[in-house]
Amino acid sequence: MNDHAGPKGRIPVRQPWLDLVTEEALLPDVPIIDPHHHLWDRPRARYLLDEFRADLACGHRIEATVHVEAGTMHRATGPAQLRPVGETEFAAGMAAISDTGLYGPTRICAGIVGFADLRLANVAETLDAHIQAAGGRFRGIRQSALHDAEMLALMPASQAQRGLLADTAFRAGFACLAPRRLSFDSWTYADQLNEVADLAGAFPDTTIIVNHLGGILAVESRRSRLPEVRQAWEAAITRLAVHNNVVLKLGGLGMWMTGSRFHMSAFPPSSSSLAESWRPWIETAIEVFGPGRCMFESNFPVDKGSFAYGVFWNACKRMLQAASEDEVVLMLGGTARRIYRL
Repeated sequence: MNDHAGPKGRIPVRQPWLDLVTEEALLPDVPIIDPHHHLWDRPRARYLLDEFRADLACGHRIEATVHVEAGTMHRATGPAQLRPVGETEFAAGMAAISDTGLYGPTRICAGIVGFADLRLANVAETLDAHIQAAGGRFRGIRQSALHDAEMLALMPASQAQRGLLADTAFRAGFACLAPRRLSFDSWTYADQLNEVADLAGAFPDTTIIVNHLGGILAVESRRSRLPEVRQAWEAAITRLAVHNNVVLKLGGLGMWMTGSRFHMSAFPPSSSSLAESWRPWIETAIEVFGPGRCMFESNFPVDKGSFAYGVFWNACKRMLQAASEDEVVLMLGGTARRIYRL
């Protein structure tokens, strides 16, 4: 299989393949908040309440979830700066349907993270429109700052303006977040984490939530020098953790750009194999940031091309076997509940 087949480089989901490995939920009574998933309806890539509910029926106690922007369901008409509000309207609608209880006990989309181009002079109008559309569920903005020379050749449409986080116009818009109690979900590659640290230092009153373990990149030339990549990543997150307004999401390791190759095997991975593969990265991240600033995230359905939902949460629990009960509760749900005010 192509290492990065599928739309925008996503690994295609093959449900019959995922069904080859099933597991009972470990520690099924521990409450979980999934602070990072997406819902969308795209050609050959539908993931709405029915599909998410099927994944949630895995035996784990998923109490609530946070929908994170995915560039979906934007308004087709109206002012350009307000078109992303369509995704918040969509997610709020999914949340309202979920709240009826007809789709199970999980409060799907209890929190919503949307998109706004913070460089726009009138971005405050966009932020206020998101807040109004979300029915009390809007929690923050994600604006991708991904930029890397190698990835520019592989996924040009996914690369942002170089140096976006330091851009004067971007920072003027960023200053509008804290007064509205909005956080910022940061999506960069690990080589850009110094830029995130600089942003965090400039805006200590704004919570910054670093997505996907900081954006480990192990493609092309980096694949043959993984120890060096890991050393640089560890140094970067250590510098970043100095800023108390930064929180780290533990996940996103099913994406091909991280070097994941589980999707190329005849059988999907078990939770034991995931935990063994991820443990060095996850344990380092927890040691650096501490349980109170770490939260496990599924990144579904993006990571679903590599493993099943229930298997993922079992892997998380396996990696926490040496943690205290309080630490387990924090990283599986407590930190996310606090940060996203659920």
